[in-house]
Amino acid sequence: MVIIQGVNDNALPRLAVPSLAERLRVMPAVVVTGARQTGKTTLVRELTPGPRRFYSLDDPDARDLARRRPDELLAARGPVTIDEVQKEPHLLEAVKRAVDADPRPGRFLLTGSANLLLMKQISESLAGRASYLTLRPMTHREQQGLGQGGMWEELLTADHAQWPELLTSRPTRPQDWRRLALRGGFPRPALQLETAAERNIWFDGYVRTYLERDLSDISSVTALPDFRRLMRIACLRIGQLVNQTELGRDAALSQSTVHRYLNLLETSYILARVPAYAVNRTKRLMKSPKLYWGDAGLAMHLTGETQPRGAHLENLVLNNLLAWRDARAGQADIFYWRTSAGEEVDFVLEAGDDLLPVEVKSSAHPRLRDGNHLLTFRSEYRERARAGLVLHAGRETRWLTDNVLAAPWWRVL
Repeated sequence: MVIIQGVNDNALPRLAVPSLAERLRVMPAVVVTGARQTGKTTLVRELTPGPRRFYSLDDPDARDLARRRPDELLAARGPVTIDEVQKEPHLLEAVKRAVDADPRPGRFLLTGSANLLLMKQISESLAGRASYLTLRPMTHREQQGLGQGGMWEELLTADHAQWPELLTSRPTRPQDWRRLALRGGFPRPALQLETAAERNIWFDGYVRTYLERDLSDISSVTALPDFRRLMRIACLRIGQLVNQTELGRDAALSQSTVHRYLNLLETSYILARVPAYAVNRTKRLMKSPKLYWGDAGLAMHLTGETQPRGAHLENLVLNNLLAWRDARAGQADIFYWRTSAGEEVDFVLEAGDDLLPVEVKSSAHPRLRDGNHLLTFRSEYRERARAGLVLHAGRETRWLTDNVLAAPWWRVL
């Protein structure tokens, strides 16, 4: 099916829109990837300025045309959008030929529900011809209709003495992070489904679709019950170091199978692994990544939990950080920091020469000791580290020390 589509003013703005427009202005092809149901199709059909010819490879006719006559599909006049391109990996070879013949910016806008750069079936990466943009589940401010991520950019650029005024100047009301965790960030359960029962129905359908259909686009998984069991066990380890031996023991799977399944989950953006900050100074640092989920609501559904834990608040913060990082014009990375002695900082943002250490606490009343590890981190990297930030579940914004600010999560996210 071919559709000419322009901008729909009723769609909620997304954080990634300016970045997508800039990439289309510069590159002949832009690839938008992300988990199923994060809003990629809405982004490329309704939030992308100007008319574009649209094909979805979920449509059997379009998929057949992409398989048998890909050059014909790409030969349409004007810009072309192709949705779910991972269903026909060889189509990227035709895109490469078309770009080499005519490298005008903005010709091709592609979407995929998997990280195409990690898929073994895809040999063509469009290196030098395409820019890759990841669309994450909706941030807190996107759900409010603001089209924004967190205050990370402002915290990185402002003098830390200005942080309290910066965070409190925007009128915002206290929020319960547990409600946000239960809803998650997928647009339908986050915005349209009111009850836990409705969201459970949606999440159950999402998991079934992912297990029974989407996985086949990435790799063959013959033992779906084993795969689903590992998913549940991984959800119970949010915020913990990845230990494939322990995961295999608890799931009754070999370590090699656990390794493969975790890679599949990460390739499809269901799971996220945060690497350790690896610059070794005077302390011996941990190197294993920490495990998080792509959406807190989905994680809670898989485990059957109805009461969010502190780890789910951590996960919400990470989801916001990933959305900010992926929509950012400049390079940024997200790490955690932990020593063998147990000193730990939940997240370390690295942007240019700056490091911003962030600690997450589900308590409503942060204490002086909550900033101890942030101070240790700053003493190790004093020439690069900015002041530390403790995000908490309360209402008060105040300095715990001269260099550690405690702020409510809802003022930052």
